[in-house]
Amino acid sequence: MLLSGRWPFQTGVVDNALRLRDEEFSLGEAFRRAGYHTGYIGKWHLSAGDHEAAEFISKGPARQGFENWQVWSNTRHHFGAFTFDPDTGQIIRREGYSATLMTDAAIDFIGTHTDKPWLLVLSWGPPHPPFESAPPETMRLYDPESLQLRPNVPAELTSDLKRRLRGYYAHISALDSELGRLLDKLNQTEQVTNTVVVYTSDHGTMIGSHGYRRGKRLPFDEACKVPFLLRYPGVVPVNRTADVLLGAIDLFPSLCGLAGVPVPQHCEGMDLSDAMRGNAMRAPESAFLMHIQRTNAGGESGKQAPLFRGVTTDRFTYAIADTGRWCLYDNREDPYQIRNLVAEAAHARTVAALEELVFDWLRRAQDPFPLDAARRRRSIYAP
Repeated sequence: MLLSGRWPFQTGVVDNALRLRDEEFSLGEAFRRAGYHTGYIGKWHLSAGDHEAAEFISKGPARQGFENWQVWSNTRHHFGAFTFDPDTGQIIRREGYSATLMTDAAIDFIGTHTDKPWLLVLSWGPPHPPFESAPPETMRLYDPESLQLRPNVPAELTSDLKRRLRGYYAHISALDSELGRLLDKLNQTEQVTNTVVVYTSDHGTMIGSHGYRRGKRLPFDEACKVPFLLRYPGVVPVNRTADVLLGAIDLFPSLCGLAGVPVPQHCEGMDLSDAMRGNAMRAPESAFLMHIQRTNAGGESGKQAPLFRGVTTDRFTYAIADTGRWCLYDNREDPYQIRNLVAEAAHARTVAALEELVFDWLRRAQDPFPLDAARRRRSIYAP
């Protein structure tokens, strides 16, 4: 969705390691045609075999409009990653933490391209399991026993999860340092005032919330609510927090809007750049939530994440699984989503209204989820 601006069932990319079709008009291509030098560094997930050198030395459409294309493989454990020579395809190995190695490449990119506008996507791996493989120097910053888990974590899981939370925070602290290095480079090259910096993520992680020791393909805030930090000196107001709903589908058009690049007509999301600038605009009523691929489902101990669709609004989160209605939370009254209201008669009208929003999203996304059949089932996830 980030690179194509379209929904998964429109592009056919419904899981990792599926190639985005060459004919898709990508974010990289939109900026390249607008006169930007384009670069991509880090995890890719858009080719069938991440370590087939032929993919990486391709000069053609497989790069999705990115002229500098440094894709990394074997990033799963955060150490031991490798990349490829862009001309020969030969494997290049460097010792160190993968996020540091990728940032080194990004700093080189920024220092090299000072003569024209550029777009750089830096796709770090962490903070991602395994959390225990964070750098030792940031692991030392945190004492597991002093860490606080969320109130929706069952008490019997706390000891093991505090160790995981330590690694999670250690990875985040490591990324803080890497982001600082990037901003220092922008200052050194005097590009800081005309560069849009975005920090975001593709998913969160449960770390014990709702009984899921891990997992991400779930409708809960811990999995779906991710950071979106934006810096654009002189354009985006300083120290401002906005509650405008933003989904992955909105990133492509919004980045174009911030940069003054024409938003391609095929983009399915909204250009929310006005809201990012602090201007008034008609904000989305809801954001679409989904888990669309049964394989590689999140959860453990028999708690496999089902296929589901849902919405979040300024107040509620609602999800319906393929097994039936799953959950309804009033996030204003219940910020940790502890009380599931989906089966309570007093909230039947809210469920019906939110289900209409789900139906509207399914129509717009050309999504084949069997909503009518799911409505008739009693979900095993409901109380």
